[in-house]
Amino acid sequence: MKERLQKILAERGVCSRRACERLISDGRVAVNGAVAFLGDSADAEKDEITLDGRKIPAPPGRVYILLNKPRGYISAAIDVRGRKTVTELAADCGARVFPVGRLDMDSEGLLILTNDGELANMLAHPSHGVEKEYLVSVRGDVSASLPALRAPITLDDGHTVTAKSVTDCGGGVLRVIIGEGRNRQVRKMCAESGLEVVRLVRVREGALRLGDLPEGAWRYLTPGELAALKERKTDGA
Repeated sequence: MKERLQKILAERGVCSRRACERLISDGRVAVNGAVAFLGDSADAEKDEITLDGRKIPAPPGRVYILLNKPRGYISAAIDVRGRKTVTELAADCGARVFPVGRLDMDSEGLLILTNDGELANMLAHPSHGVEKEYLVSVRGDVSASLPALRAPITLDDGHTVTAKSVTDCGGGVLRVIIGEGRNRQVRKMCAESGLEVVRLVRVREGALRLGDLPEGAWRYLTPGELAALKERKTDGA
């Protein structure tokens, strides 16, 4: 299957897609011996692609990691505004990975990163209903807000969502479990019910748990954890 050259180069770990475009523009990339031009495509399985006369690296193996995202990082591979990205924290994982779904800049906790695009799309799409569990520190009258938090809420994108579970843990802390994970869903639900979110930490996604992983650290998924994620893919959950 033919794909844009810069996409192939980036997936092989040469450099970022934008930097790969510069390599092509500079005439350093060739396909089957002919100098390539920006906008050209190739079939990585059939064509010989070279950079400065050398074959580009073989495709990397699949990598799946779990990161404890700190506050202040955005869930993206790159950021044109120069903000800190979660991929910087996983730069030594052995592959170019990207985040599955997102946690906003002010949120913390469990975030999956991978180079497996098919699995990432499955996990991130709201229709698959992968459970996500959060510990949410709030300001406001929790008791008065619980009925609204547990009721259906229509978000500003028009979708109506209902939390699977909302538990008052005491001390202004809520345990919230949702099944869709739309953009800033928990924050919007709290705001609609009259609560101000002070801190939001994702502690579970599906069968994956954050556990005692230090803030800013990452680890590879275990074979059992990966199998549980892929099982959802095969059973249509």
